[in-house]
Amino acid sequence: MSKPKVFLTRKWPRKAEEALGEIFDVTFNKNDTRLSKIEIAKAFAIHDAIAPTFGDNIDKSVIEFGFNGKGRIISNFGVGVDHIDLETCKTLNIPVTNTPDVLTDATAEIAILLMLMVARRALEGEKEIRENVWPGWHPTHLMGSLMNGKTLGIIGMGRIGQEVARKAFHAFKMRIVFYNRSIIKQDLGFPIKQVSSVLDVCRESDFVSIHCPGGKETLNILNAEAIAKMKKSSFIVNTARGDVLDEDAVSHALSKGLIAGVGLDVYKGEPKVNKKLLMAPNTVLLPHMGSATLETRNAMGNRVLVNLKQFFDNEKPTDQIHLF
Repeated sequence: MSKPKVFLTRKWPRKAEEALGEIFDVTFNKNDTRLSKIEIAKAFAIHDAIAPTFGDNIDKSVIEFGFNGKGRIISNFGVGVDHIDLETCKTLNIPVTNTPDVLTDATAEIAILLMLMVARRALEGEKEIRENVWPGWHPTHLMGSLMNGKTLGIIGMGRIGQEVARKAFHAFKMRIVFYNRSIIKQDLGFPIKQVSSVLDVCRESDFVSIHCPGGKETLNILNAEAIAKMKKSSFIVNTARGDVLDEDAVSHALSKGLIAGVGLDVYKGEPKVNKKLLMAPNTVLLPHMGSATLETRNAMGNRVLVNLKQFFDNEKPTDQIHLF
């Protein structure tokens, strides 16, 4: 019996690719170049499964083309699936899986890193050293803001949001407030306060960290109206999706001194970055590296492997997404 054919749209860590190749007939993207919709569609049509990731546009045309060929399942390398047309998948009965849990710690660490870097003006200091313009220590040099004891506001209290809250509370004694579309009832082991809107989060917080999924419902969830409620001493961090933050509004707020700083790991239109953000003061801008640890990326690959194996063994994959 022949092995199911699987297509990877991007290169994975070697260990993860080797593990997948032991079980399936895998076509690898050896050059690690971003593929066009046509290339992905043609690949889906001649493979039983595709394993796309963020940046791949798996729209209706791609899914239908694959469905009319061999395509049977989409196993996403990553948690977010807003780049996949789930409505078409539901209509054609094509299951979609993702990789939850395994990237929670890595992404939470990046959120904390961004808070520290922007609050303590780390990039400005590092630049002085590299450019040999450091004037030496003096009492008012590069004064920033403490995280310790401040209020952290979280938008989206899922796995990653909860882990950021946990780290912030235990490491920095931060007070936690949050907005989430559903009520969070479980005891996280430390005090949290759920508020009724994003505006309420912004009013109360010294740091606002975004952890909601992307998509139509959360487009620009942190917008000009919300930013206007923030303190001039407050900071914004986004490690979720670029489209959840109004980049023009936040750039304006920074240029006018309405907020103290912004730390971003994700952007609208990646890999291009809004020029207004590049020109804005008090920013820390990272290249979408939230899950970029060897341990995490290998674990993500293993999660894809498990989901595909379950599917081809006629079992329901552990991480199959409920399509409405």
